This record gives sequence, C-alpha cells and structure tokens, in this order.
Amino acid sequence: MEKRIKEYLAKVDALLNDMKNGGVPANDIDDIITEHLTQINFFSHERLIHLIVTALFAVLEVVALFMSLVTGNIAATVLTVAVLVLLVPYVRHYYILENSVQRMYSQYDALLQYKRSGKL
Repeated sequence: MEKRIKEYLAKVDALLNDMKNGGVPANDIDDIITEHLTQINFFSHERLIHLIVTALFAVLEVVALFMSLVTGNIAATVLTVAVLVLLVPYVRHYYILENSVQRMYSQYDALLQYKRSGKL
C-alpha cells in the first residue's frame, strides 16, 4: 500500500507540474479531479481501517502491559512484547496513510484552483 500511495502522489505532483507549464488541456481537468477524489476516498477508507486496527492493538498493548505488571507472569510479558512488535509497524503505516491523505487534500485544492483560475 505504501508503494501505491507514493506512486500515486508522485503521479499527481507530476500532473500539477505539467499544469504549471501548460501541458494539460483544460477539458481534462474534470476527469482528473474526479479520479483524484476517487483515490482520496479509497485511501481514506484504508486510513480508517488502519486507525481502528491500530487503536485496538494499542488497547491490547495497554491491557497486556497491565496484566504483565500485575501478575508478573512471563507469558504476559511475552504477550506484551509480541503486541508491541506488531503495534510499531501499524503506527508507522497509519502515519504514512494519514500524511499521504493530507497531502492529497492539498493536491485536490491545487487542482480546484487550477480549474477555477487556469493557473496554480
């Protein structure tokens, strides 16, 4: 997913650069905006799912940590470490999704500005 987001962001950045140089016909802008909104919806849905999963793993980590501290059981400590090992990549992935979608919003604003005024 990370590769797909980065490729799409680079594609839209290149498109915006082409618009600055007059390389995109004005009649194509509506199709470009529609496609961009569709991609924003896809990535926003992905972001929501990962927010839920990340939050659940964070709650599980707190519960496992509490259980480990209260019981002192080695199995609870192993569970705490295992959940933490899974939580870190989820937080990283969510961070990337969140920042990428925010960047897509800025790109969308630039596309609308181009549509309205003919320049960026």
